[in-house]
Parts: sequence; C-alpha cells; structure tokens
Amino acid sequence: MENILEVCADSVCNALTAQSAGAHRIEFCANLPEGGTTPSPAQIEIARRLLQIKLYVLIRPRGGDFLYNETEFEMMKSDIHFCGKTGCNGVVIGLLHPEGTVNKERTGELIRIAHRYAMGVTFHRAFDRCADLFQAMETIIELGCERILTSGGYDTAVEGAEVIRRLIENAGKRIIIMPGSGIMPENISGLIQKTGAKELHGTFRSRFPSLMNYRNEKLSHWEEEYELLLTDEEKIKRVLKQMI
Repeated sequence: MENILEVCADSVCNALTAQSAGAHRIEFCANLPEGGTTPSPAQIEIARRLLQIKLYVLIRPRGGDFLYNETEFEMMKSDIHFCGKTGCNGVVIGLLHPEGTVNKERTGELIRIAHRYAMGVTFHRAFDRCADLFQAMETIIELGCERILTSGGYDTAVEGAEVIRRLIENAGKRIIIMPGSGIMPENISGLIQKTGAKELHGTFRSRFPSLMNYRNEKLSHWEEEYELLLTDEEKIKRVLKQMI
C-alpha cells in the first residue's frame, strides 16, 4: 500500500491547489483558526464538481468543544445528508461525552447516515481529547469508522509519535490511524519511520502577499489584511517526495 497524503483545505481554491500538487484526498472545512467548521453548501457543491480526488467534509457546527446540544446535532445530521446527496466520498466527525469518552449513540447515528450514501467516515481530533485513547479507539472501531485522525494526544504528531506507533500496532488492519498536526516536509519522513503510518494529514500552508495595491494604513492591524495564508503547492510536493 502506497502512502496517502490528505490535505486539510479551507477553501475551494486551496483544495484545487492541493489536488494540483498531488494530494490524494481533501479534508474540506471552513474557519481553520477555530479548528475547522463545516463549509457552506455552495463551497461543498463547487468543490465536488471541480475536484477529481476524494473529498471528505468536516461536520462540525462550531468551534470549541465536541459536546453538542440537540440543535447542533440536528444540523450535523442534515449536513451529512447534504454531503451524501452531493456525492462526497466521506465525512469527518467527532462527538464526546463530558467525561472524555466517545458518544457512541450519536456517533453511531451519524455513521449510519453516512453509510446510506456509501460515504466513509473519519473520526477527527476530538479523539485527542479522550481520557483513554486506546479505549476510545476500540469504541470507534466498533462503530464502523474507517480511520482516526490523531496527534497521539499531544499538540503535534511528532510529540505524540510513540503513542501513535502503539495505536497503529494495536489497531492492526481494523482501522487506519492517520497522524496529523505539525507535519512538515522536514519531519514527515522521520514520523513515518517512527510510527509506521501509511496515511498522513496536514494543512501545508504558507503566507503569500495580497494582490491589493491600495492599503489603508489608518486601520488597526492593516498589515494582516494584505497577507494570505494559503495552501502551498511546493510544500505539498516536498512532503510527497519525503513520503516515497
């Protein structure tokens, strides 16, 4: 099995850049500064129309924790139905109980909806907020997810590499453990060697200057508006070379 690179993209243009660079799959979201939320229907529709690679959509109604109320849960179900009808390949979810365990009932309900449309399901980094990662993995396997995105319970996958290695070892062929967070061209080769991971995830963004000519310097923090944080095609190509 060849190594798979999933790129987290927060716009259609960034998703297209990732595809052009050679990414194998897109995790599509909005609002990355909040950790990602569900993109608009228009973005999902256009992304699906323009992308040839696999498209997984983040199902998350807001930033913050992963403890959702009834209204938020209804929104998540509706979003999954929309993704299925739009032809997405999968969705990315994560729901917890206050005690730091996986919410089996609600997670299972979302997975069943996804499976109606033959969509795959990734359990995202809500996993890293679980009290016992190995117990949580068994629950997620039981529920029928195909992969878990994780940094091993640490800020970055490099810091959590030993935990990720143990998760992969314990998981065997039952589920894919996909490291994510802090992965760069400089560390991806070492991370693969340490963990044995076959799928990896990252944003791979860089700052690019705005094309605006006029700049109103009377406004606060005006410099920030003339600099864009975008998916970096060259960075992805460098990552892919290190994955061979």
